[in-house]
Amino acid sequence: MKLAEAETLMQKSIEAMKRSLNTIRTGRANASLLDRITVEYYGTETPLRSLATISTPDASTITIQPFDPSSLTDIERSISLSDVGLVPNNDGSAIRLNIPPLTEERRKDFVKMAGKIAEEGKVAIRNIRRDAIDTARKQGKSGDISEDESKDLQDKIQGLTDKYTGQIDKILAEKETEITTV
Repeated sequence: MKLAEAETLMQKSIEAMKRSLNTIRTGRANASLLDRITVEYYGTETPLRSLATISTPDASTITIQPFDPSSLTDIERSISLSDVGLVPNNDGSAIRLNIPPLTEERRKDFVKMAGKIAEEGKVAIRNIRRDAIDTARKQGKSGDISEDESKDLQDKIQGLTDKYTGQIDKILAEKETEITTV
């Protein structure tokens, strides 16, 4: 594994973690809260975004307008069964989700959830580091590169790891602030 390849994988891990963090609600309406929801549509699990237009008309409401009106009840059921913790209001043509203000206990739960997602991101980065360092060691032992080059490469890989885990800590701190101060 080359250094550039390891860095690309680490960047992708950061992006995946950011997407996961965006699904944690903060007391403000945000369409990304529904990113993980899938709906059984004609026997196939389909992402909600593929079945409806999702909008946020104000800071405390999400509106879901299905492309196919017959899927309204399936969408409503999927939201009810999800871990989003919102109650869908079906008016016959669209679904409205009212975002209630968060309680202190719920905020703490969301902070813990954010911490767990961040830790998963760090584990992914450490796994990439392990694979890259193993490759560098093997190259050094097989003679593809010198032992000094292998050590330098391992140091650079560790530097990348430190950089990206630092980014995760920063992103987590921002998300925790967002959750606790809204």
